[in-house]
Order: sequence, then structure tokens, then C-alpha cells
Amino acid sequence: MSNAPTALSLSNTTEPTVSSKGRIALAPMEGVVDAGVRQLISEIGGLDFCVTEFMRVTTELQPRRSFMKVCPELVTQSKTSTGTPVHYQLLGSDPELLAAHASKVAWYGAEVVDLNFGCPAKTVNRHKGGAVLLQTPELIHEIVSACSEALKDTNARLTAKMRLGYEDTALVFDNLKAIEEGGATELVVHARTKVEGYKPPAHWEWLAKLREASSIPIIANGEIWSLGDYDKCREISGCVDSMLGRGLLADPYLARRIVDNIEIKPTEADLSAALLIYLRRMQMDHPSKFLLARGKQWLGMMKKGLVPVDTLFDAVKTCQNSDTMFEILEQSAGKERHFIHLLPNE
Repeated sequence: MSNAPTALSLSNTTEPTVSSKGRIALAPMEGVVDAGVRQLISEIGGLDFCVTEFMRVTTELQPRRSFMKVCPELVTQSKTSTGTPVHYQLLGSDPELLAAHASKVAWYGAEVVDLNFGCPAKTVNRHKGGAVLLQTPELIHEIVSACSEALKDTNARLTAKMRLGYEDTALVFDNLKAIEEGGATELVVHARTKVEGYKPPAHWEWLAKLREASSIPIIANGEIWSLGDYDKCREISGCVDSMLGRGLLADPYLARRIVDNIEIKPTEADLSAALLIYLRRMQMDHPSKFLLARGKQWLGMMKKGLVPVDTLFDAVKTCQNSDTMFEILEQSAGKERHFIHLLPNE
């Protein structure tokens, strides 16, 4: 019997409806969405842009190698190998220093600079970065204004991402005003507070309120795991554009499935095959320890999605070396798949 994977029929698909869809973006996820992840998901398709993991701006202007480490795509006109734009994200609380970094990364070739006012990580917040700044709209305005001014004579534009608030939504409209009046051209809103973290539900109704009050486009973010979630979020929020985070990591085919209106979910084998391509590419420049940790991490995120991978996850989590993990993933990827045609040839 052949070990080659079998392609299953996509009998529930309909004609693509790209024109009816807004933009779909891959969210910045610290410690997860590196250049390899951006490349793979953009190759699968459905993405209009990606955002990098944040560069943490602290006490001094970073050297060129630090900018390139965050975004290797700077050397290819801030695009992935498929031509998908990559936006460069900065995180910090010093307006002058952030502005200097914004100017420098624009000089290196960034076409969009994004400011992070949404990260809920305790370490980041403790050092006055991310969502903690939502308690001080005045400082947010200073940061956005300084960065907007720094980019004025460049080809780059400024965007931002925030949550609904820190502990509550009391300052949500103040923060919106600070960001739009500061000069941002659009705003991603994760529809939860920092305290709520990633606990369901996401409050898409708040996105509608912000969209109605905003003079710049609002991009919806939070709790989109399926085509149904995507449609419902757009209906409730009224937002044309969406940013997918954990849902797209759990199902790397989700953006493409949304664009092509494919209701059928991937199989465990589809997920294993995508993960294998990513890890094989990383194998060229990273040690076994990294590969093992990253494989377990991404598979753990897949476990939170809508495709049952518990057995696969349990098998991989006990692996002590990457070779064993590769063997398990290869065996899984050899089973029947829906989306062989969407993966790059390796």
C-alpha cells in the first residue's frame, strides 16, 4: 500500500467570493508568529497582510541587525515570498524613542509601522508596554503623534492595535480619539480588555460602537475560529476587515478557506503537513531543541482549534528529540488530506 497522502473531495465548496470579503490579516503573536510562520500561511493563501512580532523599544536605538531579526522581509520590500505585505510592529512607552525607531525602520524599507497598545503579557505591562498604556490616553496620544510626525517625510504610514481597555472599557473612546487624532491611519481592536485576556467571548458589539465613532477604519480582532465566526463578527461589528490570531494558528488554512468559502475543515493530516513544512525549513538554521519546542508549541495551539488533534498532541508532547517528532508528524501527514494542493511543494 502506498504511503502517499490521499486528497479528499471538497464537495462542499462553492465558487470563490473574494469580492465580498474584506482584508484578512495575520495577527502579531509574540514568540509564535515568526517569519517562517508568516511565509507558510501566506503561501497557503487568503492573507492581505501580516504583522510582525513586536520590537520592544526600551532605552536606546536598536542596531540594524535587531530590526532585521524581527522582520527579515525588510530585505524583500517588506513582503513575504508570495508578495504579502508585512507590517512592522513596535512596542514601548517613550514617545521620542519610539519615533526614532519608526523613522529608522521606515528608512530600512517598512511600508507600515504599527504600534502595540494591546499586548496583555504581565512582563510587558510591568515595563509599561502594551495594554497597560490604555490607562493613559494622553501618553498614547503623545506616542502616536510623535511616530506620525517621524514618518511624515517617509513612504511609510502608521497604524495601531489596542484592546477595549485594561480593566474595563471606561477609556475606550478616549483611547480611540488619542490614536486617530495622533495620526494613525487605521486601528485593529482586539474585542476584549487586558484583564479578560483570551477568555471568550470577544465583544464584537463594542467594535460596532468604535467603528461608528471612528474617523479611521477599524479592523476586527478576537475569537474568529471558523467561517461562521468570521461572518458573525462582520455582521455584529460592521467591520469590513478582520485580523486572525489564534484561530489562524490552529488552522493555517482558515484565511484561504474564508476567501474561497470552503466550509470543510482540514484533517489532522492537513495540520501535520503544514507543521512539517515549517519545521523542515527551520531545521536549516535552528537546533533540535528549538524545533522540538516550536513543534510542541504550535501543535498545542492547533489542539485549541476545531480539528481534533489530541492523540497527535499526546504523542508529540512526550518526544525527547526532534527526530522522533518528525517521524510522528510524517506518519500523520501521510493520511488523507483535503488541502494538499494549497501547500507549497517541498
